[in-house]
Amino acid sequence: MNRLEREPEARIHPSAIVDPRAELGRGVIIGPYCVISGGVQVGDGCHLHHQVTIDGHTKVGPGCEFFPGAVIGMKPQDLKYRGEPTRLEIGTGNVFREWVTVHPGTAGGGGITRIGDHNHLLVGVHVAHDCQVGNHCILANQVQLAGHVKVEDYVTFGGQSGVHHFVTIGRHAMIGGLTRVTADIPPFMIFVAARTHGRVRFVNGVGLKRCGFTEEQIAALKGAWARLYSRRARLNGKPILPTAQEILAEDDLDENVRYLCEFIVRSAAHGRHGRYLESLRSDKVNAPRPDQA
Repeated sequence: MNRLEREPEARIHPSAIVDPRAELGRGVIIGPYCVISGGVQVGDGCHLHHQVTIDGHTKVGPGCEFFPGAVIGMKPQDLKYRGEPTRLEIGTGNVFREWVTVHPGTAGGGGITRIGDHNHLLVGVHVAHDCQVGNHCILANQVQLAGHVKVEDYVTFGGQSGVHHFVTIGRHAMIGGLTRVTADIPPFMIFVAARTHGRVRFVNGVGLKRCGFTEEQIAALKGAWARLYSRRARLNGKPILPTAQEILAEDDLDENVRYLCEFIVRSAAHGRHGRYLESLRSDKVNAPRPDQA
């Protein structure tokens, strides 16, 4: 007999403040001094340790765990936000460690922040408004995601890395610790801090192997890396974009290499510094001034 069968009703500590309009699933545990507002839905089997706050129009999927000090769903830190009823949706089996903060969306960003399934957000992580985080991602201590960031599946962040707003990070990428990310990061690659700006270091071979990629698939990605990002490629002086387009035109292309090159082409076609999501923003900050038209 599992815990949900033994404890079908929610267990709420007497010191917790839970709005009667909140919807709690089967077997939910709410610890001391937690605060849950009326617009919140908490799925089956979630566990809130002490002093957790969940606010706003927040929907939490089953099997999530929130550690002390986590603050989820409070209004976003966007000066344009005017109290509109935006949302935060969290999937299944996520872990939010101590002092994690996650904000809902804004009207200018689609009105919703989403976190997928089976992610680990470690101590002090911040996920700002309108972010879209995929599945099976790991955000180490003090990782900071600015607004409108998109993180695809199986991305790993080193501690204290920071991501500029509107950036997209491709699936299976790894971001080194203390790295500043200001432009889109290609999938399958390791991106690390350098003296003046970050750089693509190599293919995330260890991470790909753990996720079941074959040696042939990893070798194909390493070959693409050599043509796009290696020192020899940099010394050759040929820009990355035409190289990616050349690779896409080849026959019998590995599906992951194709995705990598399509990501590069798409990123280069939209937004400042290749930030694709910036092309979708509602406030046209890139429009020329009257004296520049």
